[in-house]
Amino acid sequence: MSVGELVEVVLPGTVEPEGLELRRGPVPTAGAGRVVVRMEATGVSFAEQQMRRGRYYDQPPFPFVPGYDLVGTVLTAGAGVDPGLVGRRVAALTKVGAWASHVVLDAADVVEVPAGISPAAAETAVVNGITAWQLLHRRARVRAGQTVLVHGANGGVGSILVQLARRARVRVIGTASARHHDALRALGVTPIDYRTEDVPARVRELVPAGVDAVFDHVGGRSVLDSWRLLAPGGTLVSYGTAATRDDSGSKQWPVLKILGRVWLWNSLPNGRRAYFFNIWAGRSLARNRFRARLRADLTEVFAAMARGEVTATIAAELPLARVAEAMRLAESGTVAGKVVLTP
Repeated sequence: MSVGELVEVVLPGTVEPEGLELRRGPVPTAGAGRVVVRMEATGVSFAEQQMRRGRYYDQPPFPFVPGYDLVGTVLTAGAGVDPGLVGRRVAALTKVGAWASHVVLDAADVVEVPAGISPAAAETAVVNGITAWQLLHRRARVRAGQTVLVHGANGGVGSILVQLARRARVRVIGTASARHHDALRALGVTPIDYRTEDVPARVRELVPAGVDAVFDHVGGRSVLDSWRLLAPGGTLVSYGTAATRDDSGSKQWPVLKILGRVWLWNSLPNGRRAYFFNIWAGRSLARNRFRARLRADLTEVFAAMARGEVTATIAAELPLARVAEAMRLAESGTVAGKVVLTP
């Protein structure tokens, strides 16, 4: 892949991973207030898995270039941008467009990556790290001594979430298949095998009075069980609908059902709270505030990573041209951490 060539992955429609297409063209230029970033690492998240099936809640119309986030080096800067940004390694949240060798971004949306953190390691902490930080500290507002339940504790968000929670001196119960339990115990997590154990019964056995927070990416029936496991004053944060990934029908309905339940639960006088987390909430109404919050939260995660308090969990690194293989691996349910794409 030459420096003077753009290579990007196009999702043409609802296709199998092998239906993803490579498209080549000239490297884009940076307009006023924008930068061109040469991608060094991007990732395969659950969002792209849903987009491939046409089931992500607000995905753009086909065809488009997927890619929820990236890490790379600023190649050029447009008018009005600090020229000192050129040559710096930065991270950005994109929602789409990051599966490309070069990406044009608003300069205000990039966050510098500290020295000593590799591109692949930093990539694991962008959307996953921001999500984990905001779930813990902006929604659940966890405190030392509390107990939380993390579904998918070995996953991209879950693996960072449990480390940040332990850093905050919070007791963590985490669901994962048995092969990940030793790694979770090493982090101080009490694991539950969601494949073979009755998760609600096991949680009640461990914490009879209920947990202070549940972080649920599963959706479906799991959200109901999660709500019932809360202690008085507890918080449920739902942030995904993994259980419906392979369903057909409306892609909005699983989210709308959760939103309806959240509204109902929050109207009850029982002191418990429920949220459906959307990382993009508030972006259109208060863009500068959104950017400041994102920058602050990602900076906190990078700082924890630099101190060794959060360790990147990289499932595999594959070149962009092998994106179909990377997608298959991410969808297999057999890996821990994040599948990273590189140039």
